[in-house]
Amino acid sequence: MGSCLSRLTGVKSQTNGKPSGGVLPEPENPISNLVESVPALKEFTLEQLKAATDNFSHDNIVSEGGERTPNVVFKGILEDDRWIAVKRFPKTAWPDPRQFVDEASSVGQVRSERLVNLIGFCYEADERYLVAEYMPYETLARHLFHWDQQPMEWAMRLRVAYYLAQALEHCTNNGRPLYHDLNTYRILFDQDGNPRLSCFGLMKNSRDGKSYSTNLAYTPPEYQRTGRITAESVIFSFGTILLDLLSGKHIPPTHALDLIKGGNALSLLDSHLEGNFSTEDGNEVVRLASWCLLFEPRERPNIKTLVQSLADLSRKNEVRCFTLLGIHKQPPSDPSPKANGAVSGFKEACSRVDLTSIHEILVKTHYKDDTSENEFSFQMWTKQMQKMLNVRRKGDLAFREKDFNVAIDRYSEFINGCIMVSPTVFARRSLCYLMTNQPDPALRDAMQAQYVYPEWATSFYLQSVALTKLNMNKEAAEMLEEAVNLEAKKAGRC
Repeated sequence: MGSCLSRLTGVKSQTNGKPSGGVLPEPENPISNLVESVPALKEFTLEQLKAATDNFSHDNIVSEGGERTPNVVFKGILEDDRWIAVKRFPKTAWPDPRQFVDEASSVGQVRSERLVNLIGFCYEADERYLVAEYMPYETLARHLFHWDQQPMEWAMRLRVAYYLAQALEHCTNNGRPLYHDLNTYRILFDQDGNPRLSCFGLMKNSRDGKSYSTNLAYTPPEYQRTGRITAESVIFSFGTILLDLLSGKHIPPTHALDLIKGGNALSLLDSHLEGNFSTEDGNEVVRLASWCLLFEPRERPNIKTLVQSLADLSRKNEVRCFTLLGIHKQPPSDPSPKANGAVSGFKEACSRVDLTSIHEILVKTHYKDDTSENEFSFQMWTKQMQKMLNVRRKGDLAFREKDFNVAIDRYSEFINGCIMVSPTVFARRSLCYLMTNQPDPALRDAMQAQYVYPEWATSFYLQSVALTKLNMNKEAAEMLEEAVNLEAKKAGRC
């Protein structure tokens, strides 16, 4: 570790004169520049991060990039019980350690209650890590696109837009106007349900990939021409998020603009919110989105204008975010490696038909209960098996990212092309079918998982949910009881 690293230990966050006390403001209050509970930026050792994440356990993966950007984010817990998110970069992303540390130092000083704040970094040998606050209530993409209880309230969507604009304005005012690949996965929700912008996108573009995803439909036109991100490019991306909030879907900007120009703007509005917001509000958000998406960068609004416009739309200021988001105020599940057993919580999740919670359980369980997992090593030497394992890996990535249609395709390819039979793959595909409103094939897959592993409680739990979806409530209750008994039986043996 060189002196360029140790000199940053103890960097203080900006205060800008805010009185002490650490009380979060009411939603209508101005944004504060100080987060009293966030520690100063520090340098972590690799051993500290390994201990926090159970040696970077696969079960603690929060998100994972693709082949183009192989960055992985882990959750973990420090010795002082502080929850953290740890982003791991390949060495090629930051070959110069001085550049990495300087960037982390700069980003780590831009503190705000609207940001997921950076609290540390690590550089040892070939390793590069950023450490940020842990956000327990997932991403905007999950709440907006993959809800299973109720759609996000209109007032909450407006608050997300307003808080995001405030976050970007704060970054601009503190010398960080550029944000890389702004999208709904970059917005996360803290323990109080407040939307926050990830600090990771503030790091300057490095060699691990480009500033935007490969989907050109959502990238600013000037970036497609020059490959350079500007403050106006960030405004364009903000416009795509306004479209997402309006529609509850990920709509290509060109298609949305065609609808708006054709006088069909109302067709963009999320039908699940019909009657829950005024036409004037909807039209104003459409206007702001259209303005942000103008082809010429210089014609787009600046971030200060957007903050002012969205402040005027603010509604239900007296209602806290966790209420608008539908969160029951209770501590989220322990992200540490010492969390409860692999299928703990399955009964409650299935009783509520809470598909999101079931998804979380299956992600955490991974392939621990798969009796065929240990047998793969005997087959991995063949090219066909290597190919099929790669297919399954792509299915697992899509499953974690909640891209359920892609996961179905990849798992189907694995099932049809692999000589090994995996009950976990059948279970995961079963949930994918449930997530896409296909209870019949979901039931068949859950039954197939039971056939492969007759005493596996997970397969019975999934059958219970599929039967409930098919309105076979008596059979669903019986299957749920059987699952609970099997789980208790296994726990007794352990």
